Amino acid sequence: MPAIYLIRHGKASPEAADYDELSPTGYEQAMLLGREIARRGLRVGPVVTGTLRRQKQTAAAALAEAGLDTAPTTDERWNEYDHLGLLDRYAPGPGSLQQRLDACLHAWTCDDGAGKDSWTAFRDAAAAALRDLAGGLERGSTALVFTSGGVISAVCSSLLGVPAAGFVSMNRVVVNGSVSKVAHGRGGTQVLSFNDHAHLERDGSALLTYR
Repeated sequence: MPAIYLIRHGKASPEAADYDELSPTGYEQAMLLGREIARRGLRVGPVVTGTLRRQKQTAAAALAEAGLDTAPTTDERWNEYDHLGLLDRYAPGPGSLQQRLDACLHAWTCDDGAGKDSWTAFRDAAAAALRDLAGGLERGSTALVFTSGGVISAVCSSLLGVPAAGFVSMNRVVVNGSVSKVAHGRGGTQVLSFNDHAHLERDGSALLTYR
């Protein structure tokens, strides 16, 4: 049965002028991820990233560490939602960044609006990207997708049939450099694991980051 690894990018650079760059911690997470991929001895098939730099940089570092000479393809459907745009659109009240973002995500998922920036469009694009990738996989192969926490949470919450509030809860806990595993077969597409980050815990919790 073919499998798909949905991999969250390493820690970006929220304190820098350009958020969309891996931080030193992000590169370390990506290298540990690459070692874990090598340890599992996967028969790696397609490798895909979104078009964001932090996704591409994570892929490049992880693949190099895993010894995989594979050129990823890009698909913008694996890109993250625009969190700054959501904060501006829904203007949540005071609180921590996480509290404000959660409030925006709840409002977004309850908004009936249509268009390319809607929750429905985001969720459906991620589902379509997964469907297209899964449909072309060979038996026994594993696709690697370097994406973001919101996309992973949208895909997994949809496959598990949880309500939109579950998406928000899942999005909150996705660790940078974590792996969620999805299997595709005759019975459909199923979530086998979510947010696996044991490879980041072996030297303590210093590499467990969420933003």
